[in-house]
Amino acid sequence: MSALPVTPPFDADDPVFRAHEGGKLGVHATSPLRDADDLSLLYTPGVAEVSRAIAADPALAHRYTSRRNTVAVVSDGTAVLGLGDIGPLAAMPVMEGKAVLFKHFADVDAVPVCLETGTVDEIVDAVARFAPTYGGINLEDISAPRCFEIERRLKERLDIPVFHDDQHGTAIVALAALFNAARVVDKRLEDLTVVVSGAGAAGVAVSSILVSAGVGDVIVTDSQGILGPDRSGLPEHKESLRALTNRTGRVGLLGDALEGSDVYIGVSGGTVPERDLMRMAPRAIIFALANPDPEVHPRVAHKFAEVVATGRSDFPNQINNVLAFPGIFRGALDSGARAITEEMKLAAARAIAELVADPTADQVVPSVFDERVAPRVAEAVSALARRHG
Repeated sequence: MSALPVTPPFDADDPVFRAHEGGKLGVHATSPLRDADDLSLLYTPGVAEVSRAIAADPALAHRYTSRRNTVAVVSDGTAVLGLGDIGPLAAMPVMEGKAVLFKHFADVDAVPVCLETGTVDEIVDAVARFAPTYGGINLEDISAPRCFEIERRLKERLDIPVFHDDQHGTAIVALAALFNAARVVDKRLEDLTVVVSGAGAAGVAVSSILVSAGVGDVIVTDSQGILGPDRSGLPEHKESLRALTNRTGRVGLLGDALEGSDVYIGVSGGTVPERDLMRMAPRAIIFALANPDPEVHPRVAHKFAEVVATGRSDFPNQINNVLAFPGIFRGALDSGARAITEEMKLAAARAIAELVADPTADQVVPSVFDERVAPRVAEAVSALARRHG
């Protein structure tokens, strides 16, 4: 396991460290324990009646235990934020932060579960074994390509929602932003050529949801260039992407993909040369989502694009997963959904986009602090779940 070096001593009085002192989570009881009568109801002997009922009908656990509102935030710390493979202990502050967001934005009780790195089989088996405690599984910061197989197998094995936020949260919010950005530049989704730079976890999900939403053409690039007909020996997830995208059969490097394209979506890091950006179509859109350093700095992006978005909070149009995952899990838990479907993801993206009634170049997504977002996303997800039983 690799780890980022830390230069001691750090300043324990720094506000960042003080905010994390003792962790960011705790446990509180939802039922009062005041006297012997309460004790007999909440624990023995009363609890035995509830346990017998659940043993006879496991579905009752959703009503009579905390499972109905609890999500496990699962990570092995192999792909944390911009930090990389820092391991489960160093990932804990990030997963605690994710749990705080779940609680604040959607009143979902989320519990960090940080695992030692293992094989796909080991992680899938570990999660499946503790899954009965939770109403949903949020996979977080697990390296590609392992994350694809882990999510797929858990979805097949479990009867509760499994959602890899690094993939699908990013994809949902990016699509929501694109819905509105296309309105700003007066282009139709079905006429757009979108270049996605990056074929990892986020790149796969972003490309897939754009195709599902009806984008005209999606061209994916990795460090070797376009996933086109000239590429061979690709890993499974890239081979699947190649089959799904690039309907015009382009080949070459990123600059060749950007020739005449309407949209650039970066989920890979690095820097895009200005000479490549010059090849984009008029009234272009640039979403440079690498954090903390966008693939195209907004000052540069505005030379070539009418609408610019990043993953950062200090520029307009922040593409932030918090616009998606709290409401998605709120809706899934409330409706008793057993899975989060592609249709639900599209509905969530539309719900987010619709909260910006009159999009502008500086606002194509709502603020992360817009209190309407999580309830509206939850409503969209719940409606689909109930409609399909």
